[in-house]
Amino acid sequence: MDKITAAEKTPDIVIRADGNVQIGAGHLMRCLTVADEIREKKRVVFWCADESGAAQARARGYQALTLGTDYRHMAQEIPLLEKAAGGGGKVFLVDSYYIDADYLRALQSYGSVYLLEDVPGHTWPVDGVINYNAFAREEDYRRLYGRESSPRLYIGAAYVPLRRQFPELAGAMPQAGPMEKILLTTGGGDSGNIAGKILERLEDVDCAIHVVSGPYNQSGEWLERYAAAHPRIQVHRQVTEMARLMRECDLAVTAGGTTVYELCALGVPFVCFSCAENQEALTAYVGQREIGWNAGAFHRDPAGTLERIGSLVRQALAQPETRRRMSARAEALVDGQGAKRLAAILETAGN
Repeated sequence: MDKITAAEKTPDIVIRADGNVQIGAGHLMRCLTVADEIREKKRVVFWCADESGAAQARARGYQALTLGTDYRHMAQEIPLLEKAAGGGGKVFLVDSYYIDADYLRALQSYGSVYLLEDVPGHTWPVDGVINYNAFAREEDYRRLYGRESSPRLYIGAAYVPLRRQFPELAGAMPQAGPMEKILLTTGGGDSGNIAGKILERLEDVDCAIHVVSGPYNQSGEWLERYAAAHPRIQVHRQVTEMARLMRECDLAVTAGGTTVYELCALGVPFVCFSCAENQEALTAYVGQREIGWNAGAFHRDPAGTLERIGSLVRQALAQPETRRRMSARAEALVDGQGAKRLAAILETAGN
């Protein structure tokens, strides 16, 4: 904290998010997507608990402050806020599963606070709540807060923050035909090498498989060795043109999260699974509505989920018409303009 300069004390918008090996990159990446839509009009600074997340933000061209705290205990940051904020009048976007009410109240001393969350259940002392999930319902939030002074609500898939490359490539997928390429993505961390376990289940599937190895993937070298022994497998690291890679594939196998919405925006049919409790509602939602195939919860039933992934990929291989129908339903779910909408909300907050 001693290295904070005067320039660092005057951001218009502060984004508080983390990314590391333990929690992956999802929170940080979705906030970076929103920041990309703001940066031409407002000055954005990231606050991160540790250097791992801050380095990711700097790599995208943002100033980032490392707080030197434990991301799981955000109360540690409260004594640091005055020096970090450098005065009031800020707009804060907070994205963390470890948030608490005391921390949010402390932030409100320095400006307007907007919380990005995935699952309703708590009432928070904030100016705005954002939940972009398709399964989220505004009426549930209104019942939860139940008062005239409740925060402004931005609920539903209209607010899914997708990078610009996704709406730019959105449009009807080619007619479903023979399945030749599969995309496999299991999140930024994948500490348990779920991607490797899935590859072993798909060893006899006659398709090229493109594996995305995220920035915090500790199994990247294992995946490279496996790909070297299996010529039809290609590992992609530090992917910048994800939308293009997705569009080149006939099917995706993906963990739940924002990647599901990215695939929907492009109309790429997919098999999904949850690898954490917070992903279960989305994977169940798309499975129940036949937007994609849901293979279950890996974190609860790893063996059964792997078995279902293998079975569903083979089912998709044999059913091009089903893939076409799912592609159309997926495209109808997301229009790709959510990041612009969230940017506009933050740019005008506090005015």
